[in-house]
Amino acid sequence: MPSGNRQPITILSILLAIITTFFLSIALNNSIIVGTHLALAQQETKVSIVSGASTMTDKAYSPNPINVKVGDTVTWTNDDSQPHTVTSGKDSSDPDKGKVFDSSPNFNPMLSPKQTFQHKFTTAGEVPYFCQIHPTMVGKVVVS
Repeated sequence: MPSGNRQPITILSILLAIITTFFLSIALNNSIIVGTHLALAQQETKVSIVSGASTMTDKAYSPNPINVKVGDTVTWTNDDSQPHTVTSGKDSSDPDKGKVFDSSPNFNPMLSPKQTFQHKFTTAGEVPYFCQIHPTMVGKVVVS
């Protein structure tokens, strides 16, 4: 058989193998193939700074706590009528305050009503956060 007849069959076989692997990886792992590595699907989680948040504690952010995976992005939206911050740390005296994320370094700019702040989590662990203006407003992100 001439070698020219085998080439379309070989290319078709390779294509079929790639397509099959792609759909199997999605079905089994909710993953996609990137190069030779599997990459987990990244997601966005939305959090509301609720109306009246300045007088609340762990109910000021909804949902709270937030459970995400490494690589996911969290978007906080200020649904209150007052400005706020979204700052990592337990409170203003935490030596790690703002080291993971800070919507308003040095209070500039503040997270005004209807504004959003996003952070992509790249490390697993628990990250507490709070509002620097209203420090009783507390939340937690659990990254796995």
